[in-house]
Amino acid sequence: MKSSQGFNARRLRKRSSGGWRYRLGAALGAVLLTLGLLLAMAGIATLLGHPPQVTGLDTTTTGAAILAGIGVLVLYLGLWFWRRSRRGMRRSRELDLAPHLMKKHD
Repeated sequence: MKSSQGFNARRLRKRSSGGWRYRLGAALGAVLLTLGLLLAMAGIATLLGHPPQVTGLDTTTTGAAILAGIGVLVLYLGLWFWRRSRRGMRRSRELDLAPHLMKKHD
């Protein structure tokens, strides 16, 4: 099938808004990952008997377990947020075609 004279391939791609939202989201996710990792490491170190020299952290066993649990939750939240924003950055480069127009792969 011949393409018409007025065919423009750029119309098939979405207009990107710069992607600053996704970049900031990925940066925030990376910061949450780092914070969660540090909290979990501090909690586990306290449970193993080597409390960190940071004032304000609870050095009891239950406090250390809660700190490690919160650290793991923040780590998981940061990972989820980072992966979601990375997926959004990749999605903006896809073609803007209807699914029924794509080639069938049976």
